[in-house]
Amino acid sequence: MRKLFGTDGIRGVAGEYPLDKKTVFAVGQALGHHLPAGPRRIVIGQDTRESSDWIVQTLSAGLRASQTEVESAGVITTPGIAYLAHTNKFSAGVVISASHNPWQDNGIKVFGPDGYKLADATELEIEQEIFSRLAGETPSATDLSALAADIQLHQAYVQWLARPIAGAGRIKVVVDCANGAASAIAPEVFKLCGINAEFTHNSPDGRNINENCGALHPEVVAREVVARKADLGICFDGDADRALFADHQGEVVNGDAVMLLLARQLKQRGELASDTVVATTMSNMGLEVALKALGIKMLRAPVGDKYVLDEMKKSGAVIGGEQSGHIILSREATTGDGLLTALRVLEIVAGSGKSLAELVAGMKVFPQVIKNVRVREKQPLSLIPAIWASIQEAERDLNGSGRVVVRYSGTETLARVMIEAESKEKMEKHANAIAQAIQAALGS
Repeated sequence: MRKLFGTDGIRGVAGEYPLDKKTVFAVGQALGHHLPAGPRRIVIGQDTRESSDWIVQTLSAGLRASQTEVESAGVITTPGIAYLAHTNKFSAGVVISASHNPWQDNGIKVFGPDGYKLADATELEIEQEIFSRLAGETPSATDLSALAADIQLHQAYVQWLARPIAGAGRIKVVVDCANGAASAIAPEVFKLCGINAEFTHNSPDGRNINENCGALHPEVVAREVVARKADLGICFDGDADRALFADHQGEVVNGDAVMLLLARQLKQRGELASDTVVATTMSNMGLEVALKALGIKMLRAPVGDKYVLDEMKKSGAVIGGEQSGHIILSREATTGDGLLTALRVLEIVAGSGKSLAELVAGMKVFPQVIKNVRVREKQPLSLIPAIWASIQEAERDLNGSGRVVVRYSGTETLARVMIEAESKEKMEKHANAIAQAIQAALGS
């Protein structure tokens, strides 16, 4: 059982354990020591939070203490570091970001030399070494130094993404960068692709990342699309590993609809390996029904893009993702990439001559509600009688006409209650009952 690493690296409040300076330094030492023998080189990138600079400096000091060379790509997306790690022969790649979390939080994500996130077992080994080093010294001021960003690393990722999209200049696009890492990449990429784009929330100040914008608030870009009479909107999260969309009518288009759109195109081209798509337990039943009508099988993985990727490798699928907008196109990338997803969606829209609304109209969404409950600890839900009884009651009542998914967040101290049902009344009733049971037993 890992104590530091969640589904997406180490995450917490910047300056507090496990993101205090002593622990971050120990993380750098442990990670550097864990790398394979030989020349050790790590590429590091960061998002726009005000804490990212000192975390980069502290982690780099720990890496250097383990005889590891550190190169900086500056402010860059999480998938940008994954790309650079495996194309530039780095020993590993590290991203300092807390993704969609508020600015007070931060995180440490690690990619191996192949560009993939570390296996759970590997993270556990690194954790054990981190704990063994916590009794050591905290880095002194002389150990810390700013890293100059290598513009060539930035450009390598931009050039990989950017290629002209025929007809894209005729489409007016509004792009919400969430005041995050996309702010440093998206304008350059979209210009090189010939996309007629207007950008919002691309002026980060260290504290406005994800604040009432981006993929956490897709309704914001949806309103902008209507107000600016644009054809579609795109919004990223803080580290741009996911993207959500809005059509010209101001309707949000989530990751489920994007998977349908991309899978249909791949199948038409004869490129959908195994005629399979991997989604998660949170994906809507409507996606499953729409894919089945196209002759495409849908598999469900646990929430977390690393688990989606694991299932893709097992099944041979080349596309997978989450309702939240993490889309993995495994023939092109090793992890979810919001910019890559946006470009592929724009290619389809520009090439079809149809609106985004028309292209995703084939998916009938089943009513779904998600309730988040902040908890003080993450006890097994099945061992708490009141919670377990409310879950079983919901499953009995729905009797196959819906789904109940109750799980803990892998990145926050939250329990998530998701219920999907043909009956909105039953859906709301049981979601409230389960959430109240969790609040009573575990609420913070």
